Amino acid sequence: MSITSPTTGKVWLVGAGPGDPDLLTLRAARLVMQARLIVHDGLVDPAILALARADARLISVAKRRSRHTMPQDEINALLVREALAGGAVVRLKGGDPFIFGRGGEEAEACRAAGVPVEVVPGISAAIGGAAAALMPLTHRRAASVVSFVAGQCKGLSEQNWAGLAGQGRTLVIYMGLATAEAITEKLIADGLSPEMPVAVIENATRPAMRVLRAPLAGLADLVTRHKVKSPAVIVIGEVTADTQTEQLRALALEATK
Repeated sequence: MSITSPTTGKVWLVGAGPGDPDLLTLRAARLVMQARLIVHDGLVDPAILALARADARLISVAKRRSRHTMPQDEINALLVREALAGGAVVRLKGGDPFIFGRGGEEAEACRAAGVPVEVVPGISAAIGGAAAALMPLTHRRAASVVSFVAGQCKGLSEQNWAGLAGQGRTLVIYMGLATAEAITEKLIADGLSPEMPVAVIENATRPAMRVLRAPLAGLADLVTRHKVKSPAVIVIGEVTADTQTEQLRALALEATK
């Protein structure tokens, strides 16, 4: 597979995974190493960008709360413009392109402009982070349903999360640090126990990874007290309890004997 000499332009929407370069898919790693142009998010680990060829153009379109390097419509236009000029464009996105990565919007823009587009899936932040923390998002004794929601969307209070968290269910919240207090109030108002165990996974799969736990009522204080920063996901449910993690560790140890 080569993308260095395309006959027509093309965009690859590539998932960079949760952070650790070893968790890139083989296809993602090959594309990053071959690309002459990489348009990347701010959450893509520098170690992954270091895989790029020496002459590659790296364009950051990093997004932070209320502060975007480039608005989404301009990102879409950039991808289309470079591809229509005959370029092979790797759009490198943290996690998976189609899970809160706006990959769907970028794919739509490319297709509307007649630009070929291909999606290369990546390990999502939720799945990668939970695995690194030995925290199963589903478990026969704890949860048979898992839901993903965004905690930073407009109209948070109007969103209907009823039934997404509780006994037998796991709720994973992306981009929820800044709204942790509002999230707590929303879930408790929906009937969730203030004692429901919660975990915050920061810098998932990276050397600086932290897993912090608290009851739901203490989520906002946990985020503030430990100065948690993005990238981080919030996991709510019985699977986050310390006892669950210890049981898994014991089972893993037993399996090695």
